[in-house]
Amino acid sequence: MNATLTPREIVTELEKFIVGQDDAKRMMAIALRNRWRRKQLDPELKEEVAPKNIIMIGPTGVGKTEIARRLAKLAASPFFKVEASKFTEVGYVGRDVESMVRDLMEIGINMVRKEELEKVREKAEKLGEEALLDVLLPKSRRKEESPDTRTEAETEKEPVSEKPSTREKFRDMWKAGKLDERIVEVQVEGPGVQVGMMAMPGMEDMEMQFQDMFTKMFPKKQKTRKMKVKDAYEHLVQQESDRLIDQDKVVELARERVEESGIIFLDELDKVCGKQDSGKQADVSREGVQRDLLPIVEGCVVNTKYGMIRTDHILFIAAGAFHYAKPSDMIPELQGRFPLRVELSALSQEEFYRILTEPRNALTLQYQALLHTEHVRVEFSEDGLREIAAFAQKVNEETENIGARRLYTLMERVLHELSFSAPERPDEHVVVDQEYVREQLRDIQEDRDLSRYIL
Repeated sequence: MNATLTPREIVTELEKFIVGQDDAKRMMAIALRNRWRRKQLDPELKEEVAPKNIIMIGPTGVGKTEIARRLAKLAASPFFKVEASKFTEVGYVGRDVESMVRDLMEIGINMVRKEELEKVREKAEKLGEEALLDVLLPKSRRKEESPDTRTEAETEKEPVSEKPSTREKFRDMWKAGKLDERIVEVQVEGPGVQVGMMAMPGMEDMEMQFQDMFTKMFPKKQKTRKMKVKDAYEHLVQQESDRLIDQDKVVELARERVEESGIIFLDELDKVCGKQDSGKQADVSREGVQRDLLPIVEGCVVNTKYGMIRTDHILFIAAGAFHYAKPSDMIPELQGRFPLRVELSALSQEEFYRILTEPRNALTLQYQALLHTEHVRVEFSEDGLREIAAFAQKVNEETENIGARRLYTLMERVLHELSFSAPERPDEHVVVDQEYVREQLRDIQEDRDLSRYIL
């Protein structure tokens, strides 16, 4: 995606997938645009401009995570989501807060590696094709088909070559798909020396670094494996791609991308705030997690197996329902590191309807595509969708409010019978209208206890 999108264009892109929550989308758009603005500054000033971290406040299922995830995708930024409640204070059994930076770096490595593989894909395919022909036409066979009349000195300098027509014949047969099912033997890398370690609780990352170190000390062994030609080709292309990319360059690019444009989404931040219950010890533990989070959010250096990673310019987006706690219950230092706050509203019936019809990945489109594979054509009428939207709002009000996730439950229930019998109903056209929806939900609608249990 274009990195120079204006805030208005960013909001437009987000609206293709997320309904409502205009304030949150505008705030996110500004945060993303500020990243581009910072890159235009002089190096001295650029270093001083820190990201304005954001807290999104709102009930579950209203789009907090989706907004952050789509924003990261727009910016092609490494994105990592973690629940703050998984962390525990240093010294307790649980995850170390620094592990989220290490996980973000792994995501950055995979992202850059994928991009570099795409760049060398064409060259790797050509090399893979030649390697496959070498497998199909072994050296011993090539000698038989092309008698070697060269001197011993010439043989050492120049590899044996077969008649061009033989190799090209095999190439044409392979391209025509005539050799796809043939079994060939290919050299593959077997697992290296497996080193088992028993890590102390909370030090799993150190265990991974030791294992990585031993893997480098003891290289993987080569072994022969039989596979079909079409699978062998993909394997050889992958091998050639791995040889073509520069791993040091991948690490360097990933480190720069993580440090300059990485996004960490801290969900359930309210769970580590105090006053959630009356337990004094629990409050102390939660405050400890906040104090451990503080240096990461403020900006520090975290040691990873790829080197030191600075967190000064990583954007932290926190989220939580904040039913039992409020942002002011956080320790003052951490409050100051999340200067921007936006409240997301609960979804109304109209917004449920829009969620079913407007986004590019709308549930209605997903179910139509799934059932189309069985040659069943499903059509959703407006009154049918409005009935589902009304039912979603009603159930959310009467039971736990889980936001847009309620639509997953309802849509599955409405189309349950059709999904089960679809293979037996090819070329059928089914209209999901108001009457159809009411018929499928009748039992649940009449029995409130059943409604609470099933939906």
